[in-house]
Amino acid sequence: MFVAQLRKDGDEYVVASPDDVVERRGGHVGQMVAVEATVVESDSDLSPDLREILNRNWEKNEPALRYLSER
Repeated sequence: MFVAQLRKDGDEYVVASPDDVVERRGGHVGQMVAVEATVVESDSDLSPDLREILNRNWEKNEPALRYLSER
């Protein structure tokens, strides 16, 4: 999972995925992907470095991070 800003492009909403997220899963341009959209509170209080670390490590650490977020 990663957090991204929702943008408008013509009649469509667009979410950009970081290259490493797509490449890690073997994705390529034109391929269909499943996306689950959840609106989240602003994470602007995270530094860009911390946000990048969280995005990069979310998938393998999701259960532990969700556990910690509830504490």
